[in-house]
Amino acid sequence: MLKIIGIIAALIAIGVAGVLAYAATVPDTFQVQRSVSIKAPPEKVFPLINELKTMNEWNPFAKQDPTIRLTYRGPASGKGAANDWDSDGKAGKGRLEITDSAAPSQVTMRLDMEKPMEGHNTIVFALQPQADGTDVTWSMTGGLPYIARVICTFFSMDRMIGGEFEKGLAELKAKAEKS
Repeated sequence: MLKIIGIIAALIAIGVAGVLAYAATVPDTFQVQRSVSIKAPPEKVFPLINELKTMNEWNPFAKQDPTIRLTYRGPASGKGAANDWDSDGKAGKGRLEITDSAAPSQVTMRLDMEKPMEGHNTIVFALQPQADGTDVTWSMTGGLPYIARVICTFFSMDRMIGGEFEKGLAELKAKAEKS
């Protein structure tokens, strides 16, 4: 019986060592990106992103947790507009700030998460005019510390947040095409 327990312990140790070794080879940065075509001009879509209060009407991350408390700071829109949030649930705690705004083509934001896991990411909304509307691309890039790379051996960042990007872009599309 002791021999079987020893073999099982050795196999578990080899498995853990394998995961840790693999995590060391995973890139230390990530990018998640999704796009949607909206039948509205960039001038109509841009304010729905560039003003954080309006953005949080369609942003799935702001809507996912009924305990979320949002506090807005700075100007209402554009560079320097920011919001802090705190929650007792899934949304955690953090800050979002517009760091650059180039109407009507791009909004760049800094996302600083404190909880549930610390992270500092860059978010870019790029708006590309098309003959029948606007292509909007929502991307997020950031660093992956070693512990996050270990987690990403089991859970893909793309799978974890890509679906939320898709939901948000669908709501943005509905809102922009509505009026």
